[in-house]
Amino acid sequence: MKKESVWDYPRPPRLEPTSRRLRVVFKGITIADTTNGLRVLEKSHPPTYYIPMSDVEMKYLCSSTHRSWCEFKGEAIYWTIQVGEHKSPNAAWSYPSPMPSYALLQDHIAFYASRVDACYVDDEKVTAQEGDFYGGWITSDLIGPFKGGRGTWDW
Repeated sequence: MKKESVWDYPRPPRLEPTSRRLRVVFKGITIADTTNGLRVLEKSHPPTYYIPMSDVEMKYLCSSTHRSWCEFKGEAIYWTIQVGEHKSPNAAWSYPSPMPSYALLQDHIAFYASRVDACYVDDEKVTAQEGDFYGGWITSDLIGPFKGGRGTWDW
């Protein structure tokens, strides 16, 4: 297995397609499943994966009032997952009108691995990036250290 160092990723971040299978599971329901995802690679961060809305069970998502701003991608809106009585507030986000360099992100959603039961890249269950700010998914083919945890914000 080829290893990738997150310290070789660029800044500003690179957006690229991935054919790896991406899955998100919450309360026993597969919320998303695709082999047509995108990944954003930014220096010191594990990849953030974006799944086409057409491959997301949108009936389990409702938009929240939370918003954030990325200097590269623009304004993000957030989504709450609800399965039966179980909710995960602001568990996912998307860019409805991304900046031109990241236009491919339109109609895609990213999920925080820490706010669902499991996320997978191929058949590997990922580890959530600490701190939740970037929402990266850590797999065994990545070399850190990873920004996000306590004491890393000034890197």
